[in-house]
Formats: sequence, C-alpha cells, structure tokens
Amino acid sequence: MSEAGRSLREWRRRRHLSQLELSHRVGVSTRHLSFVETGRSRPSSALVLRLCAHLDVPLREQNRVLVTAGHAPAHPERALTDVSMSHVSEAIEGILRAHEPFPALVVDRGWDLVSANDALYPLLDGVAEHLLEPPVNVIRLSLHPDGLAPRIVNLDQWREHLVHRIRRERDLSSDPRLDALLRDIGEDDGSTWGEDSSPPPDLLVPLLFRSGEQVLSFVSTTTVFGTPQEVTLSELAIEVLHPADAPTRSLLLDAN
Repeated sequence: MSEAGRSLREWRRRRHLSQLELSHRVGVSTRHLSFVETGRSRPSSALVLRLCAHLDVPLREQNRVLVTAGHAPAHPERALTDVSMSHVSEAIEGILRAHEPFPALVVDRGWDLVSANDALYPLLDGVAEHLLEPPVNVIRLSLHPDGLAPRIVNLDQWREHLVHRIRRERDLSSDPRLDALLRDIGEDDGSTWGEDSSPPPDLLVPLLFRSGEQVLSFVSTTTVFGTPQEVTLSELAIEVLHPADAPTRSLLLDAN
C-alpha cells in the first residue's frame, strides 16, 4: 500500500465513510478508489484534491498527501511576517484592536499564542515567567498551577470545556501537536471528543476569572477565516472574550 493511499484511507475512515459513499460523492468508481487506497493506482493531483475536499482534510495534510503521491504541494505556506501576508496581519490586528477594552487573542492550531490585544495582558499578572516564554501555549497557560488556573473560579468546568474542544480538534485534524498537548495537561486517556462526558446543560460555558477582589465573567467566541487557501491562515483562530454580565462590562470599560 502506498503512503498516499494509506493516508486517504485513514482520512476516509476518520470521517466514517465507506468506499462506496466516498466514490459516489467524488464521482469515481469504487474500484478505482480501492486501487488508489491500496497503491495499485497512482491518483492525479486533481483527484487527490477532490478526495481531500470531500474528506475535509486540512490544507497542511492535503499538501502532505500530494507530496507522497508524487505531486507538488497545492497550498502555499507563508509566515505572517511575509510581505505577501501583510494584508492578513493588518486585518488580524484591526480585529484585535477593535475588540478592546475586552481581551482577544490569536492562536494557531496547536494553541500557541500568535498575537493579542493590550486588554489581555493585565489578566496575566502573576503568571510564572516560564509559562510566558515563547512559544506561549494558551492551554498550558490557562490550566497550569503557576498560570491562570488558581484565578479561574470554575476551573473544573472550564477545564472540561477546553479538553472537550481539544479532543474534537485533534480528531478532526489529526494534528500530533494536540496529542502532545493533551499529554502535557494530563488528559491523554485515549478517548475521543464523542466519548467525553456530556457537556453541561448551560447554553454557554462561562469563564469566571478572579481579578483582585472582582470576579470577571466572560463568554468566548472563535473566528476563523472563510475558505482559506494558505496553510498558515487556515490554522489561525481569533479567540475573543465578551463580558457575560453588566459588572464585568462596566469594570473593563471604566479601566480603559
């Protein structure tokens, strides 16, 4: 079996599709799809991309499958500091600034901090220096005893929410960084996000954060770029914290 065929078969099984279902969606015969997966047929780059699109394979992994099938990568990967990405960087910074005085940050697929607005940094007072050394991982920073964990009032609930989300992202993306992250926070029990305990009945899981004598209440939203065709951009997420009650909103507005 070829490496490309093995990868495509694994992604198909990860998406819980039979060969018949996938071949019907893509418009190829089941026999041809079987030959691709077993390595008896070398797929064209166009077929690889069609299969990956129907399997919702992340762009980074699409490039990897293409290379193992003997083709050039289809999706460019550039640093945010690249001149060609300046319009993207400006858009991200504009979103972060527009959300002030409420905290907002940008993370990559491994939950490493890419950027943040000025409203986030006061929340980091007292965090151990070793957790703030680049690359800063937002999950470790949040759940570590030397990080934000002692100040999160509903730590058990917030931790369950984060772990459930990381497992889901790991299962969808097959990113080994998320496996490593789960191990680091002591949640590598082999379960998937669908096997997690049922989510709490609340409509939203709040973040209750102690700041001095006040308890700030936030709800979070995640923004991603629509239909990205570049690897770095496809792996970025903008996480914003919105005040969940009037006292939190007033406190942050008054502090600005």
